[in-house]
Amino acid sequence: MTGDLYQQAQTLKPRLVELRRQIHRQPELVFDLPHTSALVAETLRAAGWQVRSGVGKSGVVARRGHGNGKVIGIRADMDALPIQEVNEVPYASQNAGRMHACGHDAHTACLLGVSMLLAEREIAGEVRLLFQPAEEDSDAEGISGATRMIEDGALAGVDHVIALHVDGTLETGRIRVVTGGNNAAVDTVRARILGRGGHGAYPHETNDPIWLAVQVMNALYAIPSRRIDPLQPNVVSVGVIQGGSASNVIPPSVYLEVTLRSFDPKVREQLLVAVEQAFALVRNFGADYEFNVERGYPVLWNDAQVAEVIRRTALEMLGANCLTEPIRTMGAEDFSYMTEVAPGAMFSLGAMQPGGSPRMLHTPTFDIDENALPIGAAMLAECALQLMKS
Repeated sequence: MTGDLYQQAQTLKPRLVELRRQIHRQPELVFDLPHTSALVAETLRAAGWQVRSGVGKSGVVARRGHGNGKVIGIRADMDALPIQEVNEVPYASQNAGRMHACGHDAHTACLLGVSMLLAEREIAGEVRLLFQPAEEDSDAEGISGATRMIEDGALAGVDHVIALHVDGTLETGRIRVVTGGNNAAVDTVRARILGRGGHGAYPHETNDPIWLAVQVMNALYAIPSRRIDPLQPNVVSVGVIQGGSASNVIPPSVYLEVTLRSFDPKVREQLLVAVEQAFALVRNFGADYEFNVERGYPVLWNDAQVAEVIRRTALEMLGANCLTEPIRTMGAEDFSYMTEVAPGAMFSLGAMQPGGSPRMLHTPTFDIDENALPIGAAMLAECALQLMKS
């Protein structure tokens, strides 16, 4: 069966490439996905699946099979990023300032490939395809696409859920799967240091928030090495610092945004406490601060049983050398909300041309080796069938 699906997927490659490029040309953001969602629904109906659109605002859910066995969900995210593409390729983005720089076009094409691979197969249960909006961002209430789809019943009754993510630094034909924590939890701190502004020639008459920000940043960057157990992975990074408008004017305030990453729930809380203590240092100098926390995605936890099915399927389909060293990443992924509802796992799909140069996610030059598309489709389809038997 494994080889059969793989061979069938190879025959679908031209169609998968066509779909991926069609999506890539018209990247759409967050929940506003009219073209992508319509293309997905149309392709699914043509393959004979039961389709429900508008799930979680703009997601699409497709079902096939019956309720007398396990229900296996397979997820693909559909949204792009606000990045201007610089690749000179025939399928380059036609929407200025928008680009599929995280491979969601490939994820969607792979899952559409699953719909074709399983269209005529006997399924001993139900396969549910979950095409999700808004993985990269959230709505006005701070809620991303995975949660909106869960709220809309997309995962009701699902026994296991799986997904893939293309990796432009891993050669095509290679698979990486981690057991346990795969992606870190993320939280964002938005804070403002409130000093007292004035003329740059008379700093002693001010309470300089830029100088205060330097003290805060020194304290922030000491947190991972001095406040947290060094055996616990964590990240504190300042991504935004804004203040001032002229060289001879000391501003009244400085604004900062900080991203926090962690795997351990205790460490996650320790980071938040330590970061606020760093900002509270300004009170020793007669200043004050505003402090707001946006709780982000939880840890993406790969279930051991599901990860083993993915590992075994990869070995049988792609050969003994296909698996690469499992590496956790401090990047965050809202698929984590789905694995909190049902045991599941995400694997990395190699998408770098063998012998080629790495393409980094979230950059204007990101692209994939499209030979990875049939591999991704076959892997997802076979893993779903194997999970039904497990």
